[in-house]
Amino acid sequence: MFDIHRVDIEWGGRKLRLETGHMARQADAAVYAQYGETSVLATVVAARSAKPGIDFFPLTVNYQERTYAAGKIPGGYFKREGRPTEKETLTSRLIDRPIRPLFVEGFKNETQVVITVLSHDMENDPDVLGMVAASAALTLSGLPFLGPIGGARVGFINGEYVLNPMVDEMAASALDLVIAGTEDAVMMVESEAKELSESQMLGAVIFGHQHMQPVIKAILKLAESAAKEPWNFEPPAENKYKAQVHSLTEATLHTAFSTPEKAKRQDLVASAKKLLDGIKLPEGDAAEKTLVGEAFKKVQMDIMRTDVVKTGRRIDGRDLKTVRPIVSEVHVLPRTHGSALFTRGETQALVVATLGTGEDEQYIDSLEGTKKERFLLHYNFPPYSVGEVGRMGSPGRREIGHGKLAYRAVRPLLPAADQFPYTIRVVSEITESNGSSSMATVCGTSLALMDAGVPLPRPIAGIAMGLIKEGKDFAVLSDILGDEDHLGDMDFKVAGTSDGITALQMDIKITGITEEIMRIALDQAKAGRLHILAEMEKAMTAPRTELGEHAPRIETIKIPTEKIREVIGTGGSVIRSIVEQSGAKVDIDDDGTIKIAASKKESIDKAMDLIKSITQEAEVGKIYKGKIVKIMDFGAFVNFFGAKDGLVHISQLTNGRPATVGEVVKEGQEVYVKLLGFDDRGKTRLSMKIVDQTTGAEIPRAEGEPEEVFESRPPRREGGGQRRPRRD
Repeated sequence: MFDIHRVDIEWGGRKLRLETGHMARQADAAVYAQYGETSVLATVVAARSAKPGIDFFPLTVNYQERTYAAGKIPGGYFKREGRPTEKETLTSRLIDRPIRPLFVEGFKNETQVVITVLSHDMENDPDVLGMVAASAALTLSGLPFLGPIGGARVGFINGEYVLNPMVDEMAASALDLVIAGTEDAVMMVESEAKELSESQMLGAVIFGHQHMQPVIKAILKLAESAAKEPWNFEPPAENKYKAQVHSLTEATLHTAFSTPEKAKRQDLVASAKKLLDGIKLPEGDAAEKTLVGEAFKKVQMDIMRTDVVKTGRRIDGRDLKTVRPIVSEVHVLPRTHGSALFTRGETQALVVATLGTGEDEQYIDSLEGTKKERFLLHYNFPPYSVGEVGRMGSPGRREIGHGKLAYRAVRPLLPAADQFPYTIRVVSEITESNGSSSMATVCGTSLALMDAGVPLPRPIAGIAMGLIKEGKDFAVLSDILGDEDHLGDMDFKVAGTSDGITALQMDIKITGITEEIMRIALDQAKAGRLHILAEMEKAMTAPRTELGEHAPRIETIKIPTEKIREVIGTGGSVIRSIVEQSGAKVDIDDDGTIKIAASKKESIDKAMDLIKSITQEAEVGKIYKGKIVKIMDFGAFVNFFGAKDGLVHISQLTNGRPATVGEVVKEGQEVYVKLLGFDDRGKTRLSMKIVDQTTGAEIPRAEGEPEEVFESRPPRREGGGQRRPRRD
């Protein structure tokens, strides 16, 4: 019944299995992949024909995680998976980016790749496995796909590259790099690093590319026995309208692609497009109209690319390495905790930082379990940023992906929670866009965080590099424009500090790039990054030493874990009382770390004292400030250490024994007391008379007088002499 084909290899110390013919047999191709005990199913289905008039390749990649893969039931009322999580969205993009350029040019049949995580062993992340399975399914499907690709994750632990480190090993890794590529070239890189050098990053890419080769060979071996017949697809012939379109629009497009201003350039391109109305087409023939549109795009690409490669001059007149003019501004909004406006040419990001407490941490539910995230970075790209009218809605894949790239770039420099116990949210509003708004977000985020007083050790900047490759000739471009990204061959983004790289992302639109091109791009990016950092320093060189006026204040205290229950109290009664009395927010972690947040220091101090009174013991011999809570004939009770009360005997109120306690103190009065110790019954003994009630300082003893005599010395009568002991 089943015609099963299977290939097993040893890869990174674990077995990788690729299998087809057992599941999802009605799809054009389906591959079950297992690595360790993590498994995925990748399927490919494509329409048999393209929709008339379509002028793009409608490829959809959906990566989906099922909670049963980790032996869990979804939360919520409906108890089933809902909208894609951030991890699912980012992994879908991760798989889409390297496979999209490898479809034969001109193939426009609607194609869907679905990767479903079936089991997760909590050791092997299913994202790279999903990429490998998708590549294998496409290779078997018969579609015009110029693969296969391989994929790998590379870590950097104790100075050594590690292939496919396990989930729990990533905490010790200075690098999290995912790479995809063909047998000959690299197609995609996505990474987060802890300030690694250019040579270390390039070494990681080369290491990953070398170690994905066994996977590519395994896919080809599986294809030898299980691949379907190639589709009968002929790449389209040379566009019959290209010469005519070139003749009509060449002059106008040359002018357009030498015009620095984006709006004027777009107007010139639009006027060139109107010239196409002179081409006579069959009435109502959508396919012919599509061919003219494709020819126009091709002519634009040829003119722009040829000018750059031949002359070394770009659309806006820059050479290959020059970065556009930069203006950095901080504290641009009045009531925010931190804000910055970063402008580079015609790209601008308004970035706002907000500081919160532990209550603001985001709970993230994943197959690996629930975790808390204290750094949030959200990126918004409204249509007005490119001068267009568009639909506004929830963030799409692009916005989530760009935000995550900036997040990866900044996160390695954030202070640890015990050094800066705040939840940090950054929002980047792209107000103008003409080239790499994600890198503008990195720069703006760095400035906004420093403006908010977040103690970053160094500022972070980012730059986007481009590539135009014509035959053996190529040009690497620094700080690319939107048109250079759209009409070029590479989008290579590098972010980092003066000490090293923190994030690298590369997407290729051709069949891959070489080590030489990557080396040139990394070196050129470093020079550009250092230039941008120098421009940012004109606005701010270091974080503010104090938080903004409107930011919350947070202090932390660590208590023994066995005391947590006492601080919380039955049903939370004690902690609620602390919050009510102090006016501060109090968060308790399982390790005994308590975060106390309030806008006023007095509230924090009050909460701190109340917590200490529960978890700590008062020190004998120490002076405390307290409040009279009750007056008796024999003395006054003072609340002096959080919830603790103690007795000041009438003999310890003042020098010269008063007739009544009420002559000296009143209820509610604040006094200074010294803790003398405890009596035989454990009752607290306090003294006021040996403490200066104005300054809180201890009254010095007479020279040579022992402390125990001084503290218990009978009070002096007014006028001198000692009072005779009282007889009952």
